[in-house]
Amino acid sequence: MTAKRLALALVTGALLLPASADAHISLHPNTIPEGAFATVDVRVPGEVEGAYATKVDMKLPSGFTGVNTSNVPGWNVNVVETKLATPLKEGSETIDSEISQIIWTWVGPLGKVSNGQFINFPLSIAMPKNVAGQALLFPTVETYSNGQAVHWIESGLTSEHPAPRVNMTAAGGVIEDVAGHEAGPAAGQTGAGTVAATAATSTQSTSGASKGLGIAALLIGALGLIAGLAALAAARRNKPAA
Repeated sequence: MTAKRLALALVTGALLLPASADAHISLHPNTIPEGAFATVDVRVPGEVEGAYATKVDMKLPSGFTGVNTSNVPGWNVNVVETKLATPLKEGSETIDSEISQIIWTWVGPLGKVSNGQFINFPLSIAMPKNVAGQALLFPTVETYSNGQAVHWIESGLTSEHPAPRVNMTAAGGVIEDVAGHEAGPAAGQTGAGTVAATAATSTQSTSGASKGLGIAALLIGALGLIAGLAALAAARRNKPAA
């Protein structure tokens, strides 16, 4: 096979990789100081051919006592509170419950999230204290119109269905969105969230998104090598005789 035909074959194969290989439910911004008040978007993609998202069920880690939701056209929202075993004192106020779960349900006709689309669910949220250096996990189950449920609950950054997460930094720091991998703990740190009780446990996998990206990187590298070899051969052919 000539270098030109091989390059064409590699490009064709690269175009056949799933376009949504890196899309998953995520939180933005994803790096927030402990105790800060922030507006956070829950970004939800549609990734099922011929179906649309009908329900997003998110479990919050412990410590969230103040959450305001946004009015998203086409969606109803239900905020679930859980009584605290030991009430908290904040100044003159006594807090006896925390937000444990937020459920968005599509009622239409607006806000329909089909395959290849996404929607943001904004939250105005008070981050918990004493969690600097941790990654808080928000296990989420996304249900589609065909009955399929995708469990975004895995703790690994390179898992096929990672749980949405937020890096917690020291109080007084900067709120920012980290590019590349979604927010996660630094080496030696562990996440502070727990898997949603209603979600089935899922085996971690390094296939899916990470495998697709790895294949794409190999293809790009191969194309670069072929282009270099072709240029070298052309230069040798055109070199004048001594």
